[in-house]
Amino acid sequence: MQTAVPTREQLVQRAADLLPVLRRNAEWAEQHRRLPDETIEALAAAGFFKLRTPLRYGGYEADTRTLVEVAAELGRGDGASSWTTSVFWIPTWMACQFPDEVQDEVFATPDVRICGTLSPTAMATPTAGGIVVNGKWGFISGALHSHWQEIIAVLVDGDNEPMPIMALVPMADLHVVDDWHTSGLRGTGSVSTVAEELFVPAARVLPLGAVLQGQSASHHNADSAIYRPPLLPVASASSVGTVLGLARAAQETFLERLPDRKITYTDYASQGEAPLTHLQLADATMRADEAEFHALRLADLVDAKAVDGSDWSLLERTRARADLGAAGRRARESVEILAAASGGSSIYSSVPMRRILHDVQAVGLHALMNPDTNAELHGRVLAGLAPNTLYL
Repeated sequence: MQTAVPTREQLVQRAADLLPVLRRNAEWAEQHRRLPDETIEALAAAGFFKLRTPLRYGGYEADTRTLVEVAAELGRGDGASSWTTSVFWIPTWMACQFPDEVQDEVFATPDVRICGTLSPTAMATPTAGGIVVNGKWGFISGALHSHWQEIIAVLVDGDNEPMPIMALVPMADLHVVDDWHTSGLRGTGSVSTVAEELFVPAARVLPLGAVLQGQSASHHNADSAIYRPPLLPVASASSVGTVLGLARAAQETFLERLPDRKITYTDYASQGEAPLTHLQLADATMRADEAEFHALRLADLVDAKAVDGSDWSLLERTRARADLGAAGRRARESVEILAAASGGSSIYSSVPMRRILHDVQAVGLHALMNPDTNAELHGRVLAGLAPNTLYL
C-alpha cells in the first residue's frame, strides 16, 4: 500500500528539524571530505532521498518548488549536505526515464541513492547484449554513499556516428579515486569514479539526446507530471536551492556574531552601530532576495510546464539556465558582502562564515551553474543566434 505523501510544508519542516544535526556535523564533513553516516541516515529518515522516486516504489514524486525549498532549508545547516541531497535528486529523476524493468531493479533498494554526471568523459563500444565502457568521471558528489551511478559516455560504433549515451551501473562495478582535495564543498565527497572494461546491458542504456529532449522509455511514468520536462530545466531547478540556503546561512551567521563584534581600530564598540554595517546588511539581503526570485521563477516554470505538458520553447530553455546562473550570482554576492564584513576572525575553520563563503563560490564554478556561461547562452538566443550547446 502506498504510504501517505508528506506535503511541501511538512518536508520543509523536516529539513528545519535537521539543522542542529547538519550544523553539528558540518565541520567534521569538511575535515574528512565526506558526509558522516549520521547525516546520511538523518536525511534518509526524513525522506529526502524519496523526493524524485516514483509513487509506486514508495516515493513522493515531489514537485520542483518543493525541491528548491527543501534544499534551501538544508543549506542553512550545511551546504555540502544540501548540495549532495540535490545531486541525488537529478540522477534519480534520470533513472525514471529508463524502462520500467530497470527501475524495478534500481528502486528495489530502500532510499536508493544514485549519483551521476552529465559529462561524457568515457568511451563505450557495442558488444553482444549491451556495451563495454572505459573511462573516468570527476566531481561525483555523493559517490561514497551511493548504490548506483548514472554515467555518460560516447558510444563509438564503426557503422554509425559517435553518439553520447546515458547508462546506469552499480557502484560496486566502479573504482573510486579519492581525489577530492578542494577549497569548497569539501564535505560532498565528490570523488572520481573509473570504469574498466565494464559491461552494461542494453536495457540500462539510453541515448542522451532522447533524455535531454524529454523522451522517456518508461511506460509507468508517462502520466506523471514531474517526469515530463526535458532534463536540463529539471537539473537546473533541482540544484538551485542550495545557493539560497547558503545566502540565508551567511546572514544568520553574521547576525549571530554581530552583537559581540567591534570594528577594530575604530571607536565603534559594536559593529551593529556602524552605518556601514547597515548598508552591508541591506545590500546583502536584497541580493539574497533577488536570488530567491530567480530560483522560484525557475522552479515555477518547470512545474507549470510539467502540469500543462506543453513543449518548451528555445527561449524558455535558455531562460531556465539564465535563472539558475542569476540565482547563483546574487547568492554568491550576498555571501561575499557579509563575509567581507565579518573581519579577520572569520577565517578560522571553526567559524561557519568561512565554509559558507567557500561553498557558495565552489557552486558558482560548476559548469551548469556558472553565471557568465548561462548569461551568454541566454543572450545568444535573445539576439537571434543558435545556442552553442546541446545542454538545454
